[in-house]
Amino acid sequence: MKKNKTAATTNPLADLQLREGQSIDLLKSLHILTSDGKINQDSRRKLKQVMHLFQLIEAPLMQLIQSRFNDKKNSTFILADHGAGKSYLGFILYDLFFKPRLNKSDIPFAGHVYGIETRAGLVESSQLLAKQLGFEHMSFLNLSASQSIQDPSLATQIDVVTALHACDTATDEAIAFALQKKAQLIALVPCCQAEMATQLRHNKAFDLSRTPLSELWRHPLHTREIGSQATNVLRCLYLEAMGYQVTVTELVGWEHSLKNEIILARNIHQKKRSAAERLQALLQEFGVVEWGAKRFALD
Repeated sequence: MKKNKTAATTNPLADLQLREGQSIDLLKSLHILTSDGKINQDSRRKLKQVMHLFQLIEAPLMQLIQSRFNDKKNSTFILADHGAGKSYLGFILYDLFFKPRLNKSDIPFAGHVYGIETRAGLVESSQLLAKQLGFEHMSFLNLSASQSIQDPSLATQIDVVTALHACDTATDEAIAFALQKKAQLIALVPCCQAEMATQLRHNKAFDLSRTPLSELWRHPLHTREIGSQATNVLRCLYLEAMGYQVTVTELVGWEHSLKNEIILARNIHQKKRSAAERLQALLQEFGVVEWGAKRFALD
């Protein structure tokens, strides 16, 4: 016990599970680490979330790459990160997954990471950092997720779509983007979804007389929580109905983040009729059919 405590004290990064060859300069540039290699608690939480997300999608990414090689497809492997913010996720994915393969002459791998963000200042700073680090196969676009669907800068097909803590409807816009671009893998960590709660609030008086289930969202606190939970359930059913196999799990321990649900969807090209039927039934039960028809278009 004493030895472990000493090791943790002398190496403050010991419990962060950093990978061999991971760029410390990148972590310093992202201000996750200080100039002398130390880390504060807020940065620790952020890094743990990003590293765990990478661990969850690393195997599916490898499977996609292997499939690409087996099919002898030479097109560029593209990942788009929505609501990128300071692009913690995009940079670390590039550093850990893309960069090692791009630098090996014996592997026929061409890859590119796009960070999509609405705040121009963050886009500019990310562009500058990528240039400083020599991350040549990264681009940053000052767009919303919905705008990016039609943007000519992006290919008609995107392999992987991620959205870490994209707020409210930005997660749904990332899903719409992924479906339009025929993404093979989608990784979503939703945040602050309030749209359905607003719908429930508007219909509350009528729903209380219509179904006893409305007691679940009778009180304002419950309205917000049920709306958030139901939104993610509907998103999962929607993805299944559109041909994806969906897994839902925790991103990290609740002590690190309350926005802790990760939705992983792998394209199996088999639309699930029962999921579409259950989606419609839930929209009916919650009294939000008209809203749901716009948000979860099945045609």
